[in-house]
Amino acid sequence: MKRVRIYGTLGPACREPAVLKEMLAAGMDGMRLNLSHATLAESEPLLEAYRKAADACGTRPALLIDLMGPELRIGTLASPILLRGGDRIAADALPFPETVRSALTRVPIEQEILLDDGKILLKTDGERLLRIVRGGALESRKSVALPGLSPDAPALTEADRNHIRIAKSYGVTAVMQPFVRKKEDLIAVRTALNEAGAADLRLFAKIENADGIAHLNELIPCCDEIVVARGDLGNAMPLWKLPAVQKRIAAACRDAGRDFTVVTQMLDSMTHRPVPTRAEVSDVFNAVLDGASSVMLTGETASGDYPVEAIRYLVNTVREAEAYRDARL
Repeated sequence: MKRVRIYGTLGPACREPAVLKEMLAAGMDGMRLNLSHATLAESEPLLEAYRKAADACGTRPALLIDLMGPELRIGTLASPILLRGGDRIAADALPFPETVRSALTRVPIEQEILLDDGKILLKTDGERLLRIVRGGALESRKSVALPGLSPDAPALTEADRNHIRIAKSYGVTAVMQPFVRKKEDLIAVRTALNEAGAADLRLFAKIENADGIAHLNELIPCCDEIVVARGDLGNAMPLWKLPAVQKRIAAACRDAGRDFTVVTQMLDSMTHRPVPTRAEVSDVFNAVLDGASSVMLTGETASGDYPVEAIRYLVNTVREAEAYRDARL
């Protein structure tokens, strides 16, 4: 069977060529760059470090860019805002994107608003007020989700189109489209890639909302790889329903012969610890047994304290799972 690909995420924690070289030497196959936080041009120092590390290892690793797409995020804040549980805050006091502001004028009282991958929970409380149910420090560019709602937004932003036009000049090998809702979203990305002379770049479709789940069968033929993006997908439903949804997506991809990636919180405890939990190792192992073509770390390598160690644990766990899988065939 095919070897499972190992991806990390570029960020401040791995900005030095020496760190990236260790990650590649440990068995990492490529890196993701999240363009919701910085443009390709702004990321040039990171990309140059990545190129130096690859040259030192004599490899040509993959570079995946994660577009902005219809993803919803908080705007830029001068400093983090501390939201205290039980308090109320005016909706206009938070820099929501316009699509969210518009949606909030129509939602009923008690509509949930999840911020920062669900770490912070607000509920509408009438008169344009929001009640803070689960508080925390809100930082710039953190995710926004309104469970049960799908605010209208184009598949590609103008910034996305610009990034697609220059992607190949930066060595990009694949494009990740977030919050895919229907096949037309992927057709729009394919069209933009073709127009940019980048039809050979692989297209990853991130399943992160109820629409993506509902239209999964029509999405699978329109991309090169499905991404089980468990962060925002976990905001779209009660968390206890997420494992079954992951299993169903995996089964649909296996049946169709389509590659799929599992991502988000795979080794989350290693953001601040040198050793993962037993549950995390089991999660990675089982993703491989479910047929995942790729697994990916995000914050663990982008902003964590132990990026090299996290990749080593991921690689070793995946290889052990492959050996177990292959012995059963």
